[in-house]
Amino acid sequence: MTATGSGPDARQGPKLVLSDDEWRRRLDPQEFEVLRRAGTERPFTGEYTDTKTEGVYQCRACGAELFRSTEKFESHCGWPSFFDPADSDAVILRPDDSLGMRRVEVLCANCHSHLGHVFEGEGYPTPTDQRYCINSISLRLVPSQT
Repeated sequence: MTATGSGPDARQGPKLVLSDDEWRRRLDPQEFEVLRRAGTERPFTGEYTDTKTEGVYQCRACGAELFRSTEKFESHCGWPSFFDPADSDAVILRPDDSLGMRRVEVLCANCHSHLGHVFEGEGYPTPTDQRYCINSISLRLVPSQT
């Protein structure tokens, strides 16, 4: 896994650009803290941690399609986990050396909102051997029409 992945490069800039004031009008304070300030919701508290509903997970900030329920799996880590984004260009990966460790941050490619982190080589039985550990508050689930 490379820091920029196979999708778009974070240096190219977001397609949707808003000021902090505009983001604050769109998002509640907790959403703003996670999506725009790279915060993290507490584990096992998020709306989508254990959901099995089929559908598409969109960026809560801009509505871009990020993940599908078919790529969601139970990792028991406290946050929703996916083994692959919906599209290779849906997310941007960039190095994150905060908290005294090397991680890879996951951003929405459309608006550059913080989603979570991706880890690999943890041994989960998934096709990619990756775990996109995503904050529920960064997502909005649009259930499939049946």
